[in-house]
Amino acid sequence: MSLPDDEGAHWVEERHSPLSSLHDWVYLAREFDYAYRRGSAGGSGKVRTHMKQVRDRLAKVLAAKTSVRFPDPAAKPVTAHLRRALDNGLDGSMRSMVRAIGNVEAQLAWEYGYERMPRYLMERYAYADIMGPKGPIISPTLTLGLVLFAPRTTYPAHSHHGITESYLSLSGHWSENDNGVYAPGSIVLNLPQHMHTITTADREPVLLAYAWCGDEDVLAAPGMRFSRKPKTPPG
Repeated sequence: MSLPDDEGAHWVEERHSPLSSLHDWVYLAREFDYAYRRGSAGGSGKVRTHMKQVRDRLAKVLAAKTSVRFPDPAAKPVTAHLRRALDNGLDGSMRSMVRAIGNVEAQLAWEYGYERMPRYLMERYAYADIMGPKGPIISPTLTLGLVLFAPRTTYPAHSHHGITESYLSLSGHWSENDNGVYAPGSIVLNLPQHMHTITTADREPVLLAYAWCGDEDVLAAPGMRFSRKPKTPPG
C-alpha cells in the first residue's frame, strides 16, 4: 500500500535519522519480527514460508545501517477511529505491538494510495507505511505498514501483482471473502493475484498490520487499483 496519490505523504528529505537512534521505531520493527516468529509453528507451508521471508528480510534491515526518512505527519477522516482501535487493541493478544504503535502515532503519515478512490471509502479507510522503499524505515525488499478501517466498512475486491501479502490482525474483528471472522493475532495470507475483499464488524474499527514481499521494482511502484467498481455499503 505504497503508491502515494496527490493527497499522500509529503516526504521531507532533510528529516533523516539512523534507525539505531530511534528506539520507538526499533521496538516497533522488533514487534513485527516477534509476531511473524510467534506463529511460525502453525499454518500451512506457504504461510510459514512467507513468515520466514518477512523475518529474514526484516533481519537484514535491522542489521544494516538503515535510516528513517520521516514524512510530514498526516491524518485522514478515518483516523478519528485510531485512538479507539488502539485502546481496544491494548485488551487483546497484540497489546505489545499496539503499544509500540501508540509510541510513534504522532509521526505517522496516513494515505489512500489509489489513483481513484471511491468517495464513500475516503471516509472509512487509510494506511500508513512503517517500512518500505519510501520509508519511513528504508527497505527496498520489504514493505510493512498499518491499515485502518472504520466500523461497518467493505473494502472492495482487489489483488496485488507480484506481491505476496499478509495481514496481521491487531484490533477489531473482520472477515476476508466471507471465509470466517478473524480476531487479533490472526495472520491471513494473500498470494499474488489473489482477489480479496475485507468486511469489518458493525461497532468497532479494525486495525491491521500488513507485510508485502516482492521484487524491488514491484514494491517501489505497486500500482494499486480496485478490480471492479465497489457497491455502496448499506446504511
